[in-house]
Amino acid sequence: MTMQYQQPNRYRQSAALFEKAKTLIPGGVNSTARATWSGWDPHPLFISHGTGSRVTDVDGNEYIDYLLGLGPMLLGHRPAAVTQAVVDFIEQRGTVFALPAAEELDLAAKISAAVPSMERVRLCNTGTEAVLYTVRLARAFTGRQKLIRFEGMYHGFSDGVYWSKHPYLAFAGPDNAPKPVAQGPGMPAGVEQSLIILPWNDIDALRETLEREGDNIAAVLTEPVMCNTGCILPKPGYLEAMRDLTRKHGVLLIMDEVITGFRISLGGAQGYYGITPDLSVFAKGLGGGFPVAAMGGRRDIMALVEQGRVSIAGTYNANGIAVSAANATLDILAQPGMYERLHAVSDRLREGLTRIIHDLRAPAHVVGVGPVLQLWFSRHPIHNYRDAVRHSDDNAFRRWWEGMLNRGVMFHPGAFENLFVSFAHTEADVDQTLAAARETLSEMLVA
Repeated sequence: MTMQYQQPNRYRQSAALFEKAKTLIPGGVNSTARATWSGWDPHPLFISHGTGSRVTDVDGNEYIDYLLGLGPMLLGHRPAAVTQAVVDFIEQRGTVFALPAAEELDLAAKISAAVPSMERVRLCNTGTEAVLYTVRLARAFTGRQKLIRFEGMYHGFSDGVYWSKHPYLAFAGPDNAPKPVAQGPGMPAGVEQSLIILPWNDIDALRETLEREGDNIAAVLTEPVMCNTGCILPKPGYLEAMRDLTRKHGVLLIMDEVITGFRISLGGAQGYYGITPDLSVFAKGLGGGFPVAAMGGRRDIMALVEQGRVSIAGTYNANGIAVSAANATLDILAQPGMYERLHAVSDRLREGLTRIIHDLRAPAHVVGVGPVLQLWFSRHPIHNYRDAVRHSDDNAFRRWWEGMLNRGVMFHPGAFENLFVSFAHTEADVDQTLAAARETLSEMLVA
């Protein structure tokens, strides 16, 4: 059933544009994450512009932005140094040459210096591409075919991994042994035979699987923090045990840091938690808002690429726009004190929300690490996808989201997404957000 906004007149121009868009664009949008069935019901907001920590929609409403383009706007909107670097490269050099440029070397060196596990680096355009190539490389290196991935995670839309992202539990098998469930129709038959789906945060399930089938498993593919079912942190010792078990069985550990990379720390979540994977994928935090991704890892594994045995290709790979944006972004992120300030602002938000929930005795709790967080409307702790499905209150989250939107604070309407804090957010932004949160939650509890 189509929902209605509480204050539809605030969004009249967005509604009109959406009606026009539906006549040409399937669903009226160019990504599922913006669709009505992903929470933007009855229509998404059309954005006019963004500056720093704020965006303005076509109706003139300004918001403190915690959506941040679903993550890429780590430096905020239109960061001056990144924008200028891209403009200079286009005006002085060009865009795409399909031949290397010296700046690619600078970027690879910066990535490797920030993330020591990235001994060798290849640039791509999107996280989906980078994951696809990384999984292919793992199979080629190990000579094994099966891949372990975790229920509730998203690793891009390629056929080989677009399974069990958010499956209906009625079709997903028992809790301790989930079945692969295609995200939708059109998947080639038989792909599921190469996948083992496990519950996140259950080290016993991983141990038993590796002991039973380790000789057939090429890799474990995981986010270090589950960011595609809200924000779910690893239990203490979970990532360390995962690293030990994969190494014991000769199984490669692939960390998908599309969301956490360069966001939680300059070294990503692996740097924050002190884990060294065999292969890694980075994307959203790398380009300052421009599309660019990177994959890489151990020198001996990446040697298959160096030898031409595993192809990683793409006309737009390492194009001048992407490389100049990423170089400028990493120069900013490497400045002393940057992450200390980011975490201080992020902690102010997370701790402030926790304090408000406690004061109001609201049936909710906040989970997060640094500039990634989510507010769960659940009294039950959320440790994996099935916990989230069974215990989170989607109706409450909708009221929370719309109440905050009406008060000038934007984030994704889905509880299985995240709130992101950027380097552009200030303490004043956070304080305004907390004031809106107290009003919204108080209003919800009275209704």
